[in-house]
Parts: sequence; structure tokens; C-alpha cells
Amino acid sequence: MARGPAHGHPIILSDLSVEYPARGASPAHVAIRGIDLRIQPGEVLGLLGSAGSGKSTLAKVLSGVFLDPRNDDPRPVITGGEARVLGTRLNGLSRRRYDEFAFHVGYLPQDAAARLQSDRTVAELVGEPILARDRRYNSRALATRVATLIDAVRLPLTMLERYPYELSGGQRQRVALARALVLGPSLLIADEPTAGIDLTVRDAVAQLIAELRDGHTFSAVVISHDLPVLRHVADRIAVLDQGRLVALGTMEEVFDDPFHPYVQALGAALDGGHAVIDELEPGPTA
Repeated sequence: MARGPAHGHPIILSDLSVEYPARGASPAHVAIRGIDLRIQPGEVLGLLGSAGSGKSTLAKVLSGVFLDPRNDDPRPVITGGEARVLGTRLNGLSRRRYDEFAFHVGYLPQDAAARLQSDRTVAELVGEPILARDRRYNSRALATRVATLIDAVRLPLTMLERYPYELSGGQRQRVALARALVLGPSLLIADEPTAGIDLTVRDAVAQLIAELRDGHTFSAVVISHDLPVLRHVADRIAVLDQGRLVALGTMEEVFDDPFHPYVQALGAALDGGHAVIDELEPGPTA
């Protein structure tokens, strides 16, 4: 469902394989195995999979954060195939080109709410990505931009001077989402944006992502174990199992005639009325 400008596919993965190199006592681990995938301009792709299926690794690759030398987390490496995001080939991307690329991609990591720095106000946290690129950015324009985003994520402007420890989990998650969107990205990568928040806030965040997508004509990849959330926001869903892409299509296409054991289990959970499917076991090894 193309809503954005016709600038080509925002994401093109060609036989992509990704590995975590050996680190200390931990051996090397293959996380993504030969994935082919294209996302249309303006499309929201929902990503499903069991724990260890490679979802968060794929998010790190698509967002480019795996290339950031300032990132202290274990960083995956592309070992085969190719990843192109917003026309940029990520294989071997330089630090200078990474900084330019990151300007156009909003990334909401799985633990984004917990990572908000406790000694900074909401206004400072949301505005920081802009100041990181231009310390001389007009202060009035910055305040207006931050206030607009806080309003967009349905938080009162009185929150601007509060600190993360003064907010609920759902409020912190919405601050993290505003921070991910403040630069007006062409692509949003959201890893479990509704995890750990109550039902009412979960639905509000899902509605917000759908509205922002429609209003800002960006594309998005939304990783979630929450099937109703994906039904609400995603044009298509992709299912990963043990690093492989095992299903791709609309939710109806994927679940009406499932052939892979893990997809069958997901379909059974959906038919059984389960909202969250993170307890499902991965499928058998091929």
C-alpha cells in the first residue's frame, strides 16, 4: 500500500545473512539466514517471531545502529548478501555516511523507555537528536518542534519539564517514540513499541503509529508479539523463525493457509483469542 513518495523501495534485503562474532567465551552465532525482503514506500511491515528468531537483530541492521561505533552493545555483522535502506547500501558503510544515514531513520529499541537518561527533562530528551547534529539550532524552533511531538504522542505539555522517573512506563515509552520521530525520519524501526505497557496505553500507541504513518508518509517496521497491534498498524506481516523468513503477506494471507509449523502455532493463537504470543516455541530446525 504505497502512501509515500515513489522513491523506490525503502528496504531491500537480498539473501541477507547476519552473524554475531565470537566474544569472550561466547561463540559466533548466526542470527539471520538468507533473507530476501522488499518494503514498499509508505508501507508498515509487522515483524513476528519467537525469542531468538532474529527480529531485534534485523531491527539493529535496518536502523543502522549496528554500524555505530559509539554503541557498546554486541554488534552483528553482515556476512552474506546485501541490505539497502533508503537507497544506502549498509555493507561497509563509513562513519561519515552512517551519520548522514541515521538522520533519516528513527529507531525505537526494545528498551528505549528504560534507557532515557534520568537527569534530563522530557524536553531535553526529545530535543537531543536535533542538537546532536546542530548545537546552534534555533532555540525557539527547537522548543516548538519538541512541543509538537509531545502533543502528537498524546502527552500534556506539562510533561516537558518532568524527568523520566516522574513518568509512568507508558508515558516514558511515548517520550521515547517522540525522540525517535523528532528528526522527521523517512523510516521508523520500532522494536516492541507496546511491550510492558497497559492495554489502554498499548492501543493508544498503536493508533498513534498508524496516524503518524498516515500523516508523515514514512515507512515503518514494527516488531511486536501483540497480534491485535499488528492487525491495526501493519499492511503486511513477516514471520521469522530461527533466522529465516518463513511467511510474508497480509495477516489474512499468512494465517488463512499456513504451512510452516511456527506460523501454524501463531494462527492457532490468533484463533484462540490470544493477544500476545511470546510464549510460543520456535518451529523445528529445517
